[in-house]
Amino acid sequence: MSDVLCPRCGEEESLVGRREGPPGDETITVTCGSCDLEWVRDLTPRCPACGSDAVRPALQSIVEKSRGTQLSIQSLRVVHLCPDCDAGQLAIWNRSNTPLRPAELPHNAD
Repeated sequence: MSDVLCPRCGEEESLVGRREGPPGDETITVTCGSCDLEWVRDLTPRCPACGSDAVRPALQSIVEKSRGTQLSIQSLRVVHLCPDCDAGQLAIWNRSNTPLRPAELPHNAD
């Protein structure tokens, strides 16, 4: 399921976004290709499970196999953790302040 859908007709696929404004104060205007509705997308991070906006930012590592079975951190991404739904992960982040383990590890394509 898509993160964005048209509030008028429910379209998920035929949507076009246009980013406007200076960095840090950006907005995204979305246009529906099915019904031509335009709206400004809410960029407030929310918990995908409960919809709460009381989420906390944390870093999560993105790993890839660098040699054989050795895993190396390739980059980091910001994830938003919900104090209710992600309490365990949030506790680990608050205690260690190091990037969280990835949700999935790379595997061999045999």
